[in-house]
Amino acid sequence: MFGFGAMIQKLKENPKTIVLTEGEDPRILEAASRLLASNFLTPILLGDEEEVAKAAEDAGYNIRGALVINPKNYERLQEVIEAFYEIRKEKGMTMEKAEKMMLQRNYFGTMLVKMGIADCLLGGATYSTADTVRPALQIIKTKPHNSIVSSCFILVRPGATGENEVLAMADCAINIQPSEDELVEICGETINCARIFGVDPKVAFLSYSTLGSGKGDSVDKMRNAAQKAKEEFPDVPIDGEFQFDTAVSPRVARQKAPDSKVAGYANTFIFPDINAGNLGYKIAQRMGNFEAYGPILLGLNAQINDLSRGCNALEVYSMAIITAALT
Repeated sequence: MFGFGAMIQKLKENPKTIVLTEGEDPRILEAASRLLASNFLTPILLGDEEEVAKAAEDAGYNIRGALVINPKNYERLQEVIEAFYEIRKEKGMTMEKAEKMMLQRNYFGTMLVKMGIADCLLGGATYSTADTVRPALQIIKTKPHNSIVSSCFILVRPGATGENEVLAMADCAINIQPSEDELVEICGETINCARIFGVDPKVAFLSYSTLGSGKGDSVDKMRNAAQKAKEEFPDVPIDGEFQFDTAVSPRVARQKAPDSKVAGYANTFIFPDINAGNLGYKIAQRMGNFEAYGPILLGLNAQINDLSRGCNALEVYSMAIITAALT
C-alpha cells in the first residue's frame, strides 16, 4: 500500500488512539479488526456495546482489544458535558442543550479528542462532511494563524518507472467559493500535506484560462491568488492561472507557458471552487485509475478526518492510519 510503511513505523514507535464514530458499521468493524491485528493503532468505537459486539460477531470480525463507548452510559459523561458547555456557553449554549448534543456521536467523539481521551477522530461513513466539520470547528477550532478549515486529497497510481505517481488536490470538499486570501491559505496547508506524502510540491492554480488567455472574475481570482502565494511561499514553485493541460503536459506548456517552471510538471493543484475540485479529483480517481485518499482536513488544532459515505473498509483502514500519523 502506497507510502504507508513510514506512517505505520511512526505509529509503532508512538501508538495512538482513534475515535471511529460509527461503531456498528460493517466497514468500520472490518477496518477496526485489521488495525487491532496490526497492534499500532487502537480504535475507540462509538455505539451501543451489545449492538457493536453483535454486528462484529455477525460479520465475523474480531474486535477484541477495541474500546467500545456508548455516550449514553459513559462513566465520564458529565465531565464531557460540562467541558463542552464551557467551550460553547458564550455562543448561547445551555447545559440542557449540551446534554442532548453529547449524545450525538460526532460531537461526543470530538470532545474525546479535545479532552485528550483520544488522539484523533475519523467519521463520516454514514453522514455528511458538514456533520464532521461542524463539531470540529466548534470544539477543536482552527490553528492560531488559520482562518479556515480546508481539505486535500492525495491521489496515487503506479507510475511507468515503477514508482508511484502522487498528486495533491485542494480544496475538493470544504470551501465552496474560497476567496483569494483563502486560496493562499489552502495552498500553504496543501504544500505541507503534500510533503508528508513524499511530494516535492510544484503548485498550479487552475482555471479555464492560461496566463490571461481567458477573462472573468474567477480568472482574476486565481491569477491574483497565485501571485500572493508566490510571495507568501517564495521557496516553493508556484504558478498560474493555468488550464489543466498546461499544468500537466510539457508539450502544451511549451506552447502556452514556455517560461514557467511549473507548467507541464505540476503535481499539486489548487482549484477555484468546490465544484471544480470535487469533479476534478473524482474524474482522476474513476477515469485515471488513481487511488484517492481523503478528504484530509487541514488547519485544525487536532486531526479530525472525514470519510466518503461511499467508502469501503480498505479506505477506512487507510484513512485511519493517515489520520493518526498526521496527529
